[in-house]
Amino acid sequence: MLVIGLTGSIGMGKSTTARLFAEEGAAVHDADAAVHALYRGKAAPLIEAAFPGTTRDGEVDRKELGTRVLGDPAALAKLEAIVHPLVREAEAEFLRDARARGVRVAVLDIPLLFESGRAGQMDAVVVASAGEAEQRRRVMERPGMTEETFRSVLSRQMPDAEKRARADIVIDTSGGVDDARAQVRAALARLLGR
Repeated sequence: MLVIGLTGSIGMGKSTTARLFAEEGAAVHDADAAVHALYRGKAAPLIEAAFPGTTRDGEVDRKELGTRVLGDPAALAKLEAIVHPLVREAEAEFLRDARARGVRVAVLDIPLLFESGRAGQMDAVVVASAGEAEQRRRVMERPGMTEETFRSVLSRQMPDAEKRARADIVIDTSGGVDDARAQVRAALARLLGR
């Protein structure tokens, strides 16, 4: 089974690219979705113990938790120490299941793939990218997004140019979905040796 690590900075079209891989038959594991599920389940009591008052009805209040960790590297590290091992556990389970089902291509959608030092664990790394102006436009259109939050997220992410340089394949999402779809198909053909 070919394991592709998919990454890209905020607003670069990574989620759309993941969906396009899924449309082509790849099994896709979304780390962000795994975190959301953990916040509604297994991670909630652990996070409440570490950050009292951040859960409501057994579920993490993401906005409250965000205010506690935003701009506080120690708090963020504490949160990541709780969540990251649980996400990796969910990922390993996903890969075991995909192998058992005979899946040919598995995509691990990991926002901080390079930053977490995990790129070397993948058979190939694909980076979703777009121009800086397009990135800013997309991000600032998100509900509740502020300039401060955008800057904070970017500060934790490797610069796009460096991600592109380290990628096996770059999917340029600035040309729209159909163009990105063609690039995903070409990437799969290349990676599968067709």
